Amino acid sequence: MIIDTISNLYKYVGLNPLFADVVEFLKNNDLNTMEEGKHPIMGDRLFVNITTTKARSEEEAMLETHVEMVDIQMPLDTDETYGYTPLQCLPETEYDAGKDISFYGDTKPQTYVTCRPGQMVIFFPQDGHAPCISEKPEFKKAIFKVKA
Repeated sequence: MIIDTISNLYKYVGLNPLFADVVEFLKNNDLNTMEEGKHPIMGDRLFVNITTTKARSEEEAMLETHVEMVDIQMPLDTDETYGYTPLQCLPETEYDAGKDISFYGDTKPQTYVTCRPGQMVIFFPQDGHAPCISEKPEFKKAIFKVKA
């Protein structure tokens, strides 16, 4: 997991060759004015979802992991908190290959981090994360899905 400002994303392009394409996309697009929905950048290898999501409490948020994709999540209009637990500390669970997701039920995160608009969090396949925790009832966010 990496937490930083969006303006520093370029410093991480060595971690995944598609991160450079995310940086370029951000130079040419305003996430705040984009329509909600899935926006392909490089087919299924790289796309961004713009969504207004209902907030969850720490108790409601569920840990998840992905095998095929890296998440770069960016809250757009309010702070968003994420629960975090390393995959190696999570119990075995079912993997939905069609949706590239595993959920960990009642397992609670080890720790929490909060990002503000202008910041990002990057979750790799080894990062269990519980997103969408906020005090605002619903909020807008961007989720870049990047082929791992």
